[in-house]
Amino acid sequence: QVQLVESGGGLVQAGDSLRLSCTVSGITFNAYTVGWFRQAPGKEREFVAVLNRNSHTYYGNSVKGRFTISSRNVRNTVYLQMDTLKPEDTAVYYCAAGRPILSSIRDSNLYGNWGQGAQVTVSS
Repeated sequence: QVQLVESGGGLVQAGDSLRLSCTVSGITFNAYTVGWFRQAPGKEREFVAVLNRNSHTYYGNSVKGRFTISSRNVRNTVYLQMDTLKPEDTAVYYCAAGRPILSSIRDSNLYGNWGQGAQVTVSS
C-alpha cells in the first residue's frame, strides 16, 4: 500500500521560514518523481516543486529562489524548505509521487499517489 505522509505545516508570519516533510512508503522511492503541489481556497492545484529520479529539481515560477526541495533517500523522505514566505503562499500543500514524462512534470494529473495535505498559513 502506497502512503505519503506530510508534516511540518503551520501558521507563520510573512518573511518567516517553514519546512515540510513527506515520508513515502510502498513504492521504490528512487524510481519515482516526488514533490509538492499546493491548493489555495477557490484556486486550482498549483505545481510547487519536484525531484525526479535523476535527482533533478523543478520549481514553479512563483516559488523559484525561495523554496528548496531535497530528499534523504535512505529515509524515503522529501523536504520542502520554504523561505521568505508570503501571504500568497497560503495553501494546503500536498506531497505527490508519480512517473510523469519530463515535458509534463508539472501536470498534477500525472501523479497517482498523494498525501493527505498540510496546511500552511502565512499572515501579513
